[in-house]
Amino acid sequence: MTGKRNPDKTCALFWDESFLWGLIARRSLADAGLPFDLIRAGDIRAGRLSRYRMIFVPGGWAREKLAALGAPGRAAVRSFVNEGGAYLGICGGAGLATEKDMGLVGIQRKPTPERVPSFSGRIRLALADSEIWNGVPSPVFSAWWPLQFHLPEGHTLRVLASYAEALPDAMSADIPVGKGRKKGWPALEERYGILLDPLRLQNEPAVVEGRFGQGRVLLSLVHFDTPGDANGAAVLRNLWSSLMPGHPHPEKDVTHCRSRYATAGNDHALADIRRALEDLLATGQKYQLWRRRNPWLLEWRRGVRGMEYSTLAALTGEIAAHFCLTAPTQNAGKKISGDLREDLQAIRDLVLPFQEKARQLLEYEKRFLEQKPDPPALLSDDRISRLREELFGTSIRHGGSFRTLIAAMDRLLYKLFTQEQKSSVPPVAGRRNISP
Repeated sequence: MTGKRNPDKTCALFWDESFLWGLIARRSLADAGLPFDLIRAGDIRAGRLSRYRMIFVPGGWAREKLAALGAPGRAAVRSFVNEGGAYLGICGGAGLATEKDMGLVGIQRKPTPERVPSFSGRIRLALADSEIWNGVPSPVFSAWWPLQFHLPEGHTLRVLASYAEALPDAMSADIPVGKGRKKGWPALEERYGILLDPLRLQNEPAVVEGRFGQGRVLLSLVHFDTPGDANGAAVLRNLWSSLMPGHPHPEKDVTHCRSRYATAGNDHALADIRRALEDLLATGQKYQLWRRRNPWLLEWRRGVRGMEYSTLAALTGEIAAHFCLTAPTQNAGKKISGDLREDLQAIRDLVLPFQEKARQLLEYEKRFLEQKPDPPALLSDDRISRLREELFGTSIRHGGSFRTLIAAMDRLLYKLFTQEQKSSVPPVAGRRNISP
């Protein structure tokens, strides 16, 4: 620290445009017993980063995060790091710091045609000597559709880890890595029209560290914040010690636990939301468009918008975990306020028409894939295209009515989380699953 700043808090977790990745980051930090507060772009523009020693930017679309910050927010983050603050970026948060976005370090993105764009799952790393790896017995971590770094000539970054070998249970598109090795990646790449072989990642930088002014910048393309990952949790604790020396180490999660609000038995909004999402998940599974990969993520066939349904399931599950259904005469949990009830009703009014059209889209996609089993890059059917544009927009980033729906869910979750930060409600036992 430079002495120019006198922060009284440790970490600000940047919430905007994270959605699923914000949820898993928040849960992983809480499970690891690490102190943090949620912060939004408006807080950053208002100068509230000055209270913290580090900003942690989780996954999500970097360009959307940049747009949320705006020029004043971008300048505030740069000033924060320049004056001695630490920046931790994971996946999309790492992309935000690159040369053409936030410009915190002189690192670039590898061009899309040269990337392995659809890799996800466990991968072994080759580690450089660094305190952040203390207590990690085997360097296996998870990467979830990472961008790839390009280190320009003359860079001053330190590479803390490079990719080594993907594990057989990892995926490239919808192909298990073990199966891809047996079938042969060259033929599969020709069929899919994209690079698939995880060996193309080998020796590429996965975790790098640099300086911006008087501050430290650590960027990781692997998700140390993957829920349930003991190796990732160990690295997160090491990062808190390395990037913020002397921070307090709480022994258990106290301030970042789930509240419970009582909803009356005749209040159907939350039940309708859950039923709608459960129906969509069950429909996609019945049509063999996806299956459950882990508690927070689906594994879907190429060409299907599985990430969007994974996101909806996770947001719905997290909302539901804050409420308990009670009979009208019971008094369990805090009474739900009028504004929270209105938020739930607004989400219900968005999710029901979305469910109806998404169910129709899944039916069309099932029929199309039955007729053309080879994996197309796009499901080129007029009905599919029209419905997809309405539901998800034309970009791979969030759009359409999906965007409106997750934005409403995100606003409610942020409200619930920030209320938790101000309270000391004990955690709810057994509610670690962030899917519905």
